[in-house]
Amino acid sequence: MRIGVIGTGRIGTLHTRTLKRHREVGSLILTDTDPARAQALAHRLGETAAPGVDEIFRWGVDAVVITTATAAHAELIGRAARSGLPVFCEKPIALDLPGTLHALAEVETAGTVLQMGFQRRFDAGYAGAREAVRAGRLGRLHTVRALTCDQSPPPVEWLPLSGGLFRDTLIHDFDVLRWVTGREVTDVYATGSDRGPAMFREAGDVDTGAALLTLDDGTLATATATRLNGAGYDVRMELAGERDTVVVGLDDRTPLASTEPTGPPPADKPWTGFLERFGPAYEAELNAFVEVVRGERPNPCDGREALQALRIAEACERSRRERRPVALSEVPGGRGTP
Repeated sequence: MRIGVIGTGRIGTLHTRTLKRHREVGSLILTDTDPARAQALAHRLGETAAPGVDEIFRWGVDAVVITTATAAHAELIGRAARSGLPVFCEKPIALDLPGTLHALAEVETAGTVLQMGFQRRFDAGYAGAREAVRAGRLGRLHTVRALTCDQSPPPVEWLPLSGGLFRDTLIHDFDVLRWVTGREVTDVYATGSDRGPAMFREAGDVDTGAALLTLDDGTLATATATRLNGAGYDVRMELAGERDTVVVGLDDRTPLASTEPTGPPPADKPWTGFLERFGPAYEAELNAFVEVVRGERPNPCDGREALQALRIAEACERSRRERRPVALSEVPGGRGTP
């Protein structure tokens, strides 16, 4: 199998190394808007660098992995679909609903595969929580608490391109909330704070956000995020039911300090970032993509799943701006949308 990788930054390099190790992947073609970066990675791995995207499609590949800047995702997804190629793409499809819906329409017209990069679906902790909920071990689920806390903010030049805290960061929590519970969000109320560095205000973004979400069975969920969690990278989900409560992301590296006299000690080596925390999950999702391309398993996270997570993020951003509850029915792209 020959796979083209478009984008060789942090996540692209990680995915390239994973594919390089896979026994079913015979060769890789790499390209990047910075040709020297792609060439350097290709040289280190003994693979081929292409001068640009055109060569990826002209030289011939069996599948494409897209890890470029978000603005290029939708166009590349469409190009791969028109070429009849299966695609793995990092989230999101696009930063807006029209771009997302257009790319999805191209994939559906072509009848090709689009697997989205929501790696938390491949994390052992989230998988365990899903199993507990689906098996009824918690009883009636009444409360879910999700959080994503970055230790340090992204580069200032990234913020205007990111889509904002709800679309860029909390979209992972929105996706995995649906995946773990098997329920849909019906309405949201969200707010945010920009009391941190001025670069967030200048980008029209917030450094901290919170959302209250109601699920279609009445379960209440909260999702919070911040770019400024000095203790470390903290990603957790608590699920409370009438019988039991479980938590995802609580281990000896969780950046928490108890104030109780008999509480656990602080983490010696707290998580510092998402590549470290979710390393095994990133590898698992790429391995799954190879199996999808080979026809050995169904698509574990198609583009329609990404659309639903984006709709929740859009509703939260609208709620934050307008300071009101927003029903998901107000956001285009619901189930059954052509």
